[in-house]
Formats: sequence, C-alpha cells, structure tokens
Amino acid sequence: MIFTTTIPTPIGEMLAGTTDAGICLFDFEHRHMMSSIQKRLCDGLDATMEEGEHEHFNILRGQIGEYFNGTRKIFDLPILLVGTDFQKNVWNGLLQIPFGETRSYKQQSIFLGNEKAIRAVAGANGENGIAIIIPCHRVIGENGHLTGYGGGLWRKKWLLEHEAKYSGKGSQLSIFE
Repeated sequence: MIFTTTIPTPIGEMLAGTTDAGICLFDFEHRHMMSSIQKRLCDGLDATMEEGEHEHFNILRGQIGEYFNGTRKIFDLPILLVGTDFQKNVWNGLLQIPFGETRSYKQQSIFLGNEKAIRAVAGANGENGIAIIIPCHRVIGENGHLTGYGGGLWRKKWLLEHEAKYSGKGSQLSIFE
C-alpha cells in the first residue's frame, strides 16, 4: 500500500506518497507527469495508492516546513526510490548538489560519469517524483538559464531564489538579473 496525502507549501499543493520503507512521492499535485509517476510507483512496488496518514508524513511536514522557513538545507527522512537503475543513479547524483548551488545538465552528466548522457540525465530528472527533497530544480542550462522543470519554471526560479537567500551564496543565474 502507498499512502497518499496533500501537503500545502508556499508554491502550491504537493502530493505525498509513502510506504513503510519511505517517502516515494512528493510532487506538485497537478504536474502533467503525475499519472506516469504514480503508475511507475504502483507497478514498481506492486501496490495501490490510498489516501491516508502515515508517520513518515509527520517527518516530511516538519522538514519541508523547515526548508521553506530557511532553517533546513539537508533532508533527513526515509526515501524510497522507485525507477530504473539509471534513474536511481541520476536521482542519487542530484542529492549531491549542495543547497544554494546549481549544476548544468552537462556538469551533472560528467559528475555521473558519462558526458554524452545529457539528454538521458535530463529525462531522468524529469521523472523525479520527489521534488525539492531530491533537488532536480538545482540543474540548469549550461548558459545559466532555467530550463525544464515539471513544476513549472516559475517554481524552479522561486526555489533557487529561496535557496540563494538562505545559503548566503547569492545567485549566479542570469535569469535573476
């Protein structure tokens, strides 16, 4: 069973999903990829989704609240990655991008050991169903501009500005100028 609930955030309602093993879904409720992400989770876990509460949601609510008020930079909660080995590798790579920093898709591909996998890395980023916690919003175009984000570019911009504000590093993205 995958338990689901909605969690309000300053940038919109997010749908959360968890099993006893960990959070497997935290994404913008009306994202266009939501149905394929939910199908991947149900198929991969041989489970169904049902609205309900779970102790992991209390941890998630607390930590996401701390993130949005600027006091949490690293999440420490149980996560369950459901995808191909390549997707899991990409998502684990995203966890290595520090709060307040960005990488280009090319830099991320190089970090993962295959410079030519830029499109595949971008595709796996797009399939990430654990937004913010697995920070795919920190991956930008090589020219410093914002490109692609399942939650919408305005949310990506908001998240990067939020992190720049609380990281003390400032923003180097040209879109902010």
